Amino acid sequence: MEEELHQAALKGSVPALLHLLKQHPHILQDTSSLSDTPLHIAAILGHSAFAAELLARCPELASRLNPRGSSPLHLASAKGCLEIVKSIVRVNADLSLVWDRDGSSPLHLGVIKGRVGVVAELARVRPEAARVLTQGGESGYHLCVKHHRFEVLKVLVGCVGKDDDFVNYRDGDGNTVLHVAVAKKQLEVVNYVLDNTKIEVNAQNSNGFTALDVLSHSTRDLRDLEIKESLQFAGAPKIMKKTPTAMFDQDQDTVQVSSTSQPLMSKRKSLRQLVFKPKQKEVDWLGRKRSSLMVVASLIATVAFQSAINPPGGVWQSDYLEDSNGNPVDNPHHAGQSVMADTQPKLYGLFMISNTLAFLSSLSIILLLVSGLPMKRRRWLWVQMVIMWLAITALTATYFIGLIFMTPGQQRGGYLYHVTQVSVLVWLALMGLVFIGNVLRAIVWLLRKFGCMKQKPEDDTLYEEYDIDDL
Repeated sequence: MEEELHQAALKGSVPALLHLLKQHPHILQDTSSLSDTPLHIAAILGHSAFAAELLARCPELASRLNPRGSSPLHLASAKGCLEIVKSIVRVNADLSLVWDRDGSSPLHLGVIKGRVGVVAELARVRPEAARVLTQGGESGYHLCVKHHRFEVLKVLVGCVGKDDDFVNYRDGDGNTVLHVAVAKKQLEVVNYVLDNTKIEVNAQNSNGFTALDVLSHSTRDLRDLEIKESLQFAGAPKIMKKTPTAMFDQDQDTVQVSSTSQPLMSKRKSLRQLVFKPKQKEVDWLGRKRSSLMVVASLIATVAFQSAINPPGGVWQSDYLEDSNGNPVDNPHHAGQSVMADTQPKLYGLFMISNTLAFLSSLSIILLLVSGLPMKRRRWLWVQMVIMWLAITALTATYFIGLIFMTPGQQRGGYLYHVTQVSVLVWLALMGLVFIGNVLRAIVWLLRKFGCMKQKPEDDTLYEEYDIDDL
């Protein structure tokens, strides 16, 4: 019979329940051996009509706890089954004050899950439920901010009262709801609490920090300025008690705050080195350039490989060694050999030289980049750029030679053919200028390195524009 009752609860079948009660009128009173009563199951699955019938027949089921210490009201509140919540609190409103084994009341579970209607109903039927703390010492306000339940927070404020001092309750760390909202950068919550409650804006937590101090010691965010203005408008001091020092976070590229005191000159020096970090920018620039070289070199190697195994004109599809009479032919060829090698041997030689040069140059760049050698300086990047110049130039020559081979003889004097020739020549000239420019830069660098030229003066005006007090 217990199995039949369990199946009826799973289905939420009221007729099945009535049939069982007709056969065994005391079956609901004999469910103490079950881990989850039929009301627990109905609360989890949202069978409101089945739950109402159970409560009408056996109100004691509302007070039964499962092995996890949860009453049916806990489960219904977490699932957001408002009708079942109303049915249970009509039978026993005191259940809204009961903790489960995790130290949470039904209202706490409704807050965590964002069940606005459930929270409003529990606070309406039993106003004390809104003031119950968790076993860890957190109020419903703290849970709202911790779990980002702004709409539930507004409901709680309305139920408790805007002029009530309960909003200033501190958790185990001494933090009010304002401390937690500022730490989590919840600007909307901060403004609402400041405007609609009697929150103490200068309340201190266990570390002696006000909400403004918590803001100054947290990681930087775009909402910090607005939060600071809201706190100061509500009465927070314009100048903080502890003057923080700016420290650069290398992982997040942000300025963090520390209360460690340093001499003014050391602060100015550390800010100049850490905030602007010219060396770090150079390393990042070199890293981006090396990544770009790897991508381009891989593309060139792929194109050159495909051109080698599939040259212009393709390959012979069959052997041609003898004529139809069985006599040897003058120009024999075998299947798989290049057509261009037989018809235009000189052009084919130039094509293969250019293509091989492009292929090996791009592979050299890839090998240098993946070799793990310490090549993170500009001069090594210049060497790789020269090799890349060689690869691109060779690939351009490969394209030009293939274009000449595939163009019919009668079309080589045409307008489009000459335009293509001029375009390729202009491109080669541009590549030559790039190569000459890099050579000149290398010469200038060598002359400066060996003292033949003056070093470029370092512009320090950027640092002079900033002061430690401004930062």
